[in-house]
Amino acid sequence: MVATIPDQKRQAIAQKLASMRAIQNLIIDNERQFIQECSDQDIKNRLQQMLEDDQKNIGVIETSITQYGIQAEPKETVKKMVEQAQQMMKGSQLSMYEKMVQHELLKHGQVMSGLIVHKAGQIAGADVEAALGPLNTVNFENRAHQEQLKGILEVLGTMELTGQKADQSVWGRVQDALSAITGAVGSAVTQTSDKSDMNIQDIIRMDHQKARTLFAEIEGTNDTQKIREYFSQLYNDLMVHSEAEEQTVYPTMRPYYGEQHTQELFDEQAQLKSVLEELKSLSPTSSEFKSKLQEAKNMVNHHANEEENSLFAAIRNNCSSDQQEQMATRFKEAKKQLQTKMQKS
Repeated sequence: MVATIPDQKRQAIAQKLASMRAIQNLIIDNERQFIQECSDQDIKNRLQQMLEDDQKNIGVIETSITQYGIQAEPKETVKKMVEQAQQMMKGSQLSMYEKMVQHELLKHGQVMSGLIVHKAGQIAGADVEAALGPLNTVNFENRAHQEQLKGILEVLGTMELTGQKADQSVWGRVQDALSAITGAVGSAVTQTSDKSDMNIQDIIRMDHQKARTLFAEIEGTNDTQKIREYFSQLYNDLMVHSEAEEQTVYPTMRPYYGEQHTQELFDEQAQLKSVLEELKSLSPTSSEFKSKLQEAKNMVNHHANEEENSLFAAIRNNCSSDQQEQMATRFKEAKKQLQTKMQKS
């Protein structure tokens, strides 16, 4: 029997992603509070821009988690740390400068977590690296926020010690640092990697690419344990993807795509699910497994091409940008619920 639970390194990455989500929500809460408490309008404006970035980035992190395909809880130590930080930030014992120091440390932690997850994904498998691609923009913006926070800390610290504002050249130095970061990373990666308001075509296309990557990984190894690991993820991903489409996308598009074409999509996925169940019961070293895997791959490629070349056109022609983004949100939420249910069962 080929299907197994994900291996330890994939579970560890899932837990790290869940911890990043918890920290990101803490960061958002902090920035909302700082905006209310801060009297300096320049700092307030900079914090408002950070908040808008971070609200977008929580969506990016959620997208990365659902594309990764494994739902997890943060580490218990992270949960406790978040609770302690919330109490500390809401208390009156720390000055605004001291609270902002702690906030900058949270940002630094997010940068390092994002980099570590990226490196771990390279080791875990090409499918993991592809799924976590959207985190590139979160890592960049957190790094940029760190430079902004250094300037804010300089202004606040000087004000607390002297009662006077710091030399305004601080903001010029911050801007120089931000320009250096942008130049080093590159606008293509930092500005277009992802956004929180991805449309449904973007999300489905990412799922298709991850499935293709997993098929390639299975075909490219003779390691039985690796085959079990990759197929486990492929099986889960395809089952969740198809169910989420059937719950959210196909019913929405039926009036525009046509009854016959929509039913064909349902039928194709039913056939694919049947083949996946057969694969699940086979030995990964058997010739029958290899032939069935090729059958599943052909079915997925045909189905993906039909969606990307035909269904996507119907979506673009009949749904507004907002409707396409709302469909993506419903699709991701359905995937999240299905992933959680599958892991529990």
